Amino acid sequence: MLRDPRLAAAVDGLGRELVKGEIRGAQDRARAGALPPAEIVDAVLDALPGAPVTLTPVLNASGVLLHTNLGRAPLSDAAVRALAEAAGTNDVELDLATGRRGRRGRGALDALRAAVPTAGDVHVVNNGAAALALAATALGGPGRTIVIARGEMVEIGDGFRLPELLESTGTRLREVGTTNRVNAEDYSRAIDDTTAFVLKVHPSNFVVSGFTSSVPPAELRDLGVPLVVDIGSGLLAPHPTLPDEPDMTTTLAAGADLVTSSGDKLLGGPQAGIMAGDAALVQRLRRHPLARALRVDKLTLAALEATLRGPRPPVVAGLEADPAELWERAERIAARLRAAGLDAEAVRSVAAVGGGGAPGVDLSSAAVSLPERCAETLRAGRPAVLGRVTDGRCLLDLRAVPPGDDDELARLVLRAEAPA
Repeated sequence: MLRDPRLAAAVDGLGRELVKGEIRGAQDRARAGALPPAEIVDAVLDALPGAPVTLTPVLNASGVLLHTNLGRAPLSDAAVRALAEAAGTNDVELDLATGRRGRRGRGALDALRAAVPTAGDVHVVNNGAAALALAATALGGPGRTIVIARGEMVEIGDGFRLPELLESTGTRLREVGTTNRVNAEDYSRAIDDTTAFVLKVHPSNFVVSGFTSSVPPAELRDLGVPLVVDIGSGLLAPHPTLPDEPDMTTTLAAGADLVTSSGDKLLGGPQAGIMAGDAALVQRLRRHPLARALRVDKLTLAALEATLRGPRPPVVAGLEADPAELWERAERIAARLRAAGLDAEAVRSVAAVGGGGAPGVDLSSAAVSLPERCAETLRAGRPAVLGRVTDGRCLLDLRAVPPGDDDELARLVLRAEAPA
């Protein structure tokens, strides 16, 4: 069967062993009477993935723009093309004019500097946690302390706790204030000759309301020690849809010496830890031995540069989507599904930013409402479709679905609901 001409392209593109495994599975089904022998090759072709990886492509119709379990930010077409360009050999660390070693990732770093004009210098590591770990290691260590408000000692997904990360560097934490309130005097009283820096962490995945107070970076800029601010979500500049979400440019202008964030959240790029701030401080972090272990590869650098220089990425497009247009799309898809005999209707819905960003912010959206059973059958497809179940209905929210995928979404629903 491996010599069947219909499987030749699959063998060349996916590898002999992967195709052989699918053939054996189809043959077993044929022997069990579950598949006609004449349909084995067709079944193999239907089951083969588009690439020799176990990851399943998913249409994100959950209504969460940055779904951590789906890999957070989907890359733009420009970033995907950049990945293909970077996959081969290139001048990532070579000066072609001189033939000598060049600065690694200079294009991505130049693009990041241009996007954050208040930064003296910038650096990129492999994720947001790595950025904080590098700062704590390079500036802190045994015998040193980090001053942090109690209400900012956060836990994010999968049980990851920020205090444990910082303490793993050998640096002690000096907590100030209470769970719900802290003031500038709390910080100033805690600073002594062991203080490595003051750390402010944006509580990006929860909101504390009521009798609360916090201290903005502008009031912590003159304490005599570096001020490090983790803004979390990766906004490089203010965005009108998220007026309460901190951004890197404004935070640096307010007096922060170093700002860290993720690259695969609201920035809309690849997983990365973005660092920007005082030039001497950034250079100190860049030259620390740990920076080598946290270095990003050429693919990340290429995707990051394309995200910064290219058109707006899908996350930003979803954030800025017009609710009226979302409703028109939902009505068109629902009408197409009803014409095929499905129980489908367009409904108003509420989407979220997700990814540990902009908690409590509701985004007006529209969805295609289907019977609840569709949630499971759509997840079983390839590509899979991830919706959400609300009040006994499966909602396919369109906030995170690019308009160009509407036909594909409808096709996948029709295929999943086709009579056996």
